[in-house]
Amino acid sequence: MKFSESLKKNRDFQVVYKKGKSYANRYLVMYILKNESEKNRIGISVSKKVGNSVIRHHLTRLIRESYRLQEDMFHSGLDIVVVARTSAKGITYWETESALMHLAGLHKILKKEKKMELF
Repeated sequence: MKFSESLKKNRDFQVVYKKGKSYANRYLVMYILKNESEKNRIGISVSKKVGNSVIRHHLTRLIRESYRLQEDMFHSGLDIVVVARTSAKGITYWETESALMHLAGLHKILKKEKKMELF
């Protein structure tokens, strides 16, 4: 993640939860709050309700990788917290990426890109 850092402190998560705006879909909930820097900070939360530690860490890695590969499409200067829902337990990488990008679109934090025409 060359443009982003991780949210690590509980108080940072709490500020984003309380002051940020949230949207949800079937698998994920995303909270967004503007920060005072030029970098994004991303935090990922996966509850014990989702599954054991192996499942939780696997899901965390899927979300982080989905964000990392699409990172250049996000506006900068944001604190992003992604919370996995229990329904996300067995999802694939592609479903994770789709859910993440769907929420980013709802928050309108994606950069506008030129649409390529095939013909």
